[in-house]
Amino acid sequence: MLLLIAVLAFVIMVLFSFVFVGSYTAEREDVSLRLKVLEESREESVTVIDEEMSVSFKNRIATPFFNSISRFFSNFFPSKAITNLNRKLLNANGFYGLNAEQFLGLSFVVGIVLAVIFVDLMVITNKPTSKILTYGLLTFTIGLFLPYVLLEQMIAKRKIALQQELPDVLDLLTVSVEAGLGFDGALVKLSEKMKGQMVDEFTHMLQEIRIGVSRKDALRALADRCNVQDISLFTGALIQADQLGVSISKVLRIQSLDMREKRKQRAEEQGMKAPIKMLFPLVFFIFPALLIVLLGPAVIQMIEIFTKK
Repeated sequence: MLLLIAVLAFVIMVLFSFVFVGSYTAEREDVSLRLKVLEESREESVTVIDEEMSVSFKNRIATPFFNSISRFFSNFFPSKAITNLNRKLLNANGFYGLNAEQFLGLSFVVGIVLAVIFVDLMVITNKPTSKILTYGLLTFTIGLFLPYVLLEQMIAKRKIALQQELPDVLDLLTVSVEAGLGFDGALVKLSEKMKGQMVDEFTHMLQEIRIGVSRKDALRALADRCNVQDISLFTGALIQADQLGVSISKVLRIQSLDMREKRKQRAEEQGMKAPIKMLFPLVFFIFPALLIVLLGPAVIQMIEIFTKK
């Protein structure tokens, strides 16, 4: 009987120990879990702060500040002016990644910076206030239009490059289509075999067609991006051929010959302009030097003869 009581007491003590230790362990696990959650949340908050601070000063402060300034200045321009500026940026294939609002902000910033520098220099040299204001306004105007001048130069340079590359691009497209490839396949072959701005534009058009844009709309978008008369004529001919069911290979062959002839005519035109362009340096720089070389000894001899008399 005593043995049975002892066994029961031992079992009860063991069960009590398991219950006590289990509850204590569960409580410790609960506390550990809470501490772990708090630590993870703290680490996440610290990680977010670290990520924000790891961003460069340009992306964290300078770019948002510049964008706010750009939006402020763009409010002074009508929507039509913004649309025209966007078209010019599209024709230039972008201006260092700026949109129309940012381009306007850049123009004002350049004008203000140049005006401040020029006014400071005039103040240091003790110029009159009227001259300071006049030249400061003039400098601001020059700085305001300076980005526009650079943009127009980029557009003109790109148009020349597109005109020069178009005949070679059309030759490869013509050969590819006549060899049995479809127009889209010819564009793929073009992107593989050639490089250049015209090839990039056709590659862009191919990507638009692949995402579901119709060929007609993609060709019109190509003409709008380039804003070159030859490209507009080419895209118009392709759209008309597609609508009328004319063979694209024949259209490409005709357009290729036409564009190559136009490039030849432009080269001849530039050659005819060369003598006129050379006239100014010849008259003002080369001819005076030749006269000095040829007549210099004679003038020296005449001076010696007259001095002896």
